[in-house]
Amino acid sequence: MTERIILEAGQPAPEFTLPDQDGRNVSLSDFRGEKVVLFFYPEAMTPGCAKEACDFRDSLEPLQAAGYRVLGVSRDDVERQRRFADRDALTYPLLSDPDIAVHHAYGAYGEKNSYGRIVTSAIRSTFVIDAEGRIEHALYNVKATGHVARIRRILGV
Repeated sequence: MTERIILEAGQPAPEFTLPDQDGRNVSLSDFRGEKVVLFFYPEAMTPGCAKEACDFRDSLEPLQAAGYRVLGVSRDDVERQRRFADRDALTYPLLSDPDIAVHHAYGAYGEKNSYGRIVTSAIRSTFVIDAEGRIEHALYNVKATGHVARIRRILGV
């Protein structure tokens, strides 16, 4: 197993292009000149991931007013992302990364403790990326509940 990458503030955010829930390709470079909140979640339509995704949905207006775009990423295929977006009225891009290449580039995949067992899986993580494409904040192993409020406090939104 390769060593997990850990990104830190000041580093360039890894570029990517992934399909969203509508099958349209979305690239990080599409948002150059804008700030991005990029969050990785383990699995669409699970309770914790739905809580986090809905919290981002409910905070979308103030985040966008402060100049942030929100993007979610998981291993789920485009169709499952579409069902998740429809079910929970998620109005921001949900990106499909089934080969986990982008997860690996951001250090959002690896070993973690899940209810006392060590498993290899997606690691719930959030990255704030500035308008020039650099990491401002890299938050790993975050909790689904309360995380968006924490992001808003960090960003002063």
